[in-house]
Amino acid sequence: MNDRSWSDFFDFATTSDLLQRDFVQQALIALILLGLLGGLLGPLVVSRQMAFAVHGTAELSFTGAAAALLVGVGVNVGGVVGSIIAAVIFGLLGNRARDRDSVIGVVMAFGLGLGVLFIALYGRPGTGFNLLAGQVVSVGTRGLTAVVVTTVIVVVVLAVIYRPLMFASTDPRVAEALGLPTRTLSVVFAVLLGASVAQCVQIIGALLVMSLIITPAAAAARITSNPAKVVLASIVFAEVAGVGGVILSLAPGLPVSVFVTTISFLIYVVCRLVGGRRQRTAGRVAG
Repeated sequence: MNDRSWSDFFDFATTSDLLQRDFVQQALIALILLGLLGGLLGPLVVSRQMAFAVHGTAELSFTGAAAALLVGVGVNVGGVVGSIIAAVIFGLLGNRARDRDSVIGVVMAFGLGLGVLFIALYGRPGTGFNLLAGQVVSVGTRGLTAVVVTTVIVVVVLAVIYRPLMFASTDPRVAEALGLPTRTLSVVFAVLLGASVAQCVQIIGALLVMSLIITPAAAAARITSNPAKVVLASIVFAEVAGVGGVILSLAPGLPVSVFVTTISFLIYVVCRLVGGRRQRTAGRVAG
């Protein structure tokens, strides 16, 4: 029987007490870092029209993690390997927009089916649910270390290649004509994206990765066209969704993913309304 009530959402004493626990603090740090990754990578994903590829990468990270469970290897290692392989495949298909989505759909469906098979053979369906829906409150020291290392690598590499990568993402034909190594940049970006998605899958689940990578970036693009401001707004939105999701979930004891996705969606709706209003106002002024 469900004994929760609306007052549980405003039980600040319980929230304050839980915030002192190590596992909650680890979850907050993990979500802060994932928010940073999502905010940095999201605008590039959106400009490269790879939103569906992110979803496919997350699903195949689940497959890699499930395979790792079956053979007795670390889940994080399996998830990273699965997602990087998927991201590289999808990245190499990036210039073939005509059949990109269909190929991603075919590979993703096959990979997800394999993941279900691996979980069934492993014999613990609950573990498969955690991989799909996330287990943020059980990040642990090892999981947090993996997120920290991934974040440092992604930030350092992006700092080196961000400008040519952004150019290649927004206008690939001109970038290629100017001699930029667009294929190499695509592969490097795919590896960074795959590693980041794998960490997101471990924390918030394969089904919810887009709420930290795609939705904040899509919301930011609605309120500004300045690339730097889009990245900044995307990071802020992802952090608000991630950290806010953890804090709001503590008192009622509900899954973190529910609040992360809800906050992210509400931010997008507000930004869409604000952006539409600005466009209408600009149109009247121009007219």
